[in-house]
Amino acid sequence: MPEGPAPATTRNFTRHKHAFVALMSALMALVVLTVVAFHGYIAWMVAYPYVAPLTSNPKLAKNLDYTDVTFPSMSGRTTVGGWYIPASKAGSGTKQSERTIVFSHGYGANREETWVPMYDLANLLHKLHYNVLMFDYGYASAKYKAPATGGYEESQQLLAAVKYARDHGSKEVVVWGFSMGAGTALQAALQTNQIDALVLDSLFLPSPDSLFENVRQIIDLPRFPSLPMIEKLLPLWTGVDFNKIPASSVQSTSYDIPIFIMHGTKDAKASYATAEAIASKQTNPLSREWIVNGGSHELLFREHPKEYIQRAALFLSQVNQSLDADNS
Repeated sequence: MPEGPAPATTRNFTRHKHAFVALMSALMALVVLTVVAFHGYIAWMVAYPYVAPLTSNPKLAKNLDYTDVTFPSMSGRTTVGGWYIPASKAGSGTKQSERTIVFSHGYGANREETWVPMYDLANLLHKLHYNVLMFDYGYASAKYKAPATGGYEESQQLLAAVKYARDHGSKEVVVWGFSMGAGTALQAALQTNQIDALVLDSLFLPSPDSLFENVRQIIDLPRFPSLPMIEKLLPLWTGVDFNKIPASSVQSTSYDIPIFIMHGTKDAKASYATAEAIASKQTNPLSREWIVNGGSHELLFREHPKEYIQRAALFLSQVNQSLDADNS
């Protein structure tokens, strides 16, 4: 005999079961979507960090005459804006100096970096007859906004700043980098022979691991799945795979140029072990390191102003003497 229709209770149970499965599937999809969206937002914050607007300028801060400058990055993908502060050549009266310091600021800051303090450094270097070029990386620029790429595009912006200094008469160009700006300076120095020396303060070398550890200081995330998800999502905002950052090459390279590395043992954002490891690879006779016991991230000048200036000035004078001897 043919079977009759299923009892109503069975039909109801089947309907409820299907509805429950559909509900759970929808909830799981919503959870996954929420997790992805959350990590996408974290990746966006890494690519576009909040940077306070400029509050002053060299004239207002230190009565230094300056010129607003704009130039394309070496890649041609972004535009750089900054200030060029000319200095007179030592003993020449009004003749312009042929030496330039290019400041390379840190992540999450602009060219001012008031806590360093950058204007004080610019003023001191101006008195030592250095032209000073201060500029904003794309992620810090209000007018020429671009994502942070861990130094990948920033190194092209820095190379363009070096070229600007060369094109305007500088026979000596020294890059003075802070935090990720110091790591960017090392990346740039892998690509050119137009940088004569590097001064690196609180060196931060970007990598997926180091960037994630800094994110964790803001919000405590589990390494898995957060790190791989952020790595996958970052290129959506930056157009750059952070694994392309040449961190291993930077750490293993003995640069031809003199490098002065300054780092604090209490640096919470960048391990001084990395700075020491890079310093240990250097073979240029003028290269040196200053590991400051108890020093904090980018506060070495504030914490030890006299010694900071003495050490930096000695390094720069030795670089000058070496270049003068080579030229003669």
